[in-house]
Amino acid sequence: MDAAADKHIVVAAVALVRDQHVLTVRKQGTARFMLVGGKLEPGESALDAALRETREEVGLDIGSATLLGEFLSEAANEPGHSLHSTVFWVESDADPVASAEIAEVRWTPLRDHPDDLAPMLEHHVLPVIRATLADG
Repeated sequence: MDAAADKHIVVAAVALVRDQHVLTVRKQGTARFMLVGGKLEPGESALDAALRETREEVGLDIGSATLLGEFLSEAANEPGHSLHSTVFWVESDADPVASAEIAEVRWTPLRDHPDDLAPMLEHHVLPVIRATLADG
């Protein structure tokens, strides 16, 4: 594997949305909040990875999700790395519980949010969610 490929992280994530808020998580030892999600396991589809990570990180069994989009940005917790994220949309009123490597869960407002969000979420995903809700 070449050095450039080593600096590229591929993940899948779920944007759980309710009442103009999106569920965000902060992993242990980090400062930035991000969507629920993580790296794909060998042979796993992006959707399967997103649903598995949702179950592992916040204890929610999501039956299905809609593709929101694919996004490229800088990684929040790995300096010098890029992030390719496939994000799925789920509307849910379930109560998430932090587990696995998650230190904190928070329903983050889609507008006027705190300034502690991961770049992918703040600059790419939130604008798409806001636009999707405005069109709906």
